[in-house]
Amino acid sequence: VEVMIPEGYTCAQIFELLEEKEICKAEELERYAETSQFSSYWFLEGISRDFKYCLEGYLAPDTYKFYVDDSPRRVLEKFLDEFDDRFSDHLRQRFIELNQTLSDKLRGNGYGSEYIANHQMTLHDVIIVASIIEKESGDNIESYTISSVFYNRLTDPSDYPTLDSDATILYATEYYNKGELVTDAQINASPFNTYTNPGLPYGPICNPGLNSLGAAMDPQDTNYHFFVYDEANKQHLFSETYREHQLKLDELGLD
Repeated sequence: VEVMIPEGYTCAQIFELLEEKEICKAEELERYAETSQFSSYWFLEGISRDFKYCLEGYLAPDTYKFYVDDSPRRVLEKFLDEFDDRFSDHLRQRFIELNQTLSDKLRGNGYGSEYIANHQMTLHDVIIVASIIEKESGDNIESYTISSVFYNRLTDPSDYPTLDSDATILYATEYYNKGELVTDAQINASPFNTYTNPGLPYGPICNPGLNSLGAAMDPQDTNYHFFVYDEANKQHLFSETYREHQLKLDELGLD
């Protein structure tokens, strides 16, 4: 069976699609993801395996061929093999350069060497950023500017302690707590809530495509800290300051 996995699909959506195509039961995929080691995949080392969507971010979107009634191990390893293949030497070098760029930004914002050394981005951190970019972006070009907003906040946590991403709230309500009643108190306490928790959310919120991964590795150089979506013109509007951002919200008739 040939299956196209769209960029930005969550684990929950992918598992549901695979069950719909009679490839594997969603529950079997969830259980195998949560309980199996996948020790041969270097990029999963150190990642917490404490819930059924712990592979979020690493199921590379693409078109795959599976057997009907396939095994969860074979299905998931096909995704992980593809992720491993696409993480080229070029991306590895861009990852190194990203940390150099972010270190310079932290230093420019007044943070010392010890703080900088303790706040280097891990690959998992970058996958988290890429997943947020995937959900927030309107197109491939905007994704690099949106990437800059999140990194500008991450490298100036004194002034911008939270990322304030609506996409992470959506994930907390629709996918992380899938099938369960979610109250306002639970949303506020969710580890994926980037309005109430500083820095990055608990984990990735979807499985990003290559463009979003590239944007997370190579953000545009801007001074933007805010953005809002202009529905009428189908584009994001970016601002350096909260005052500028609030003026744009007022112009769009948004709170």
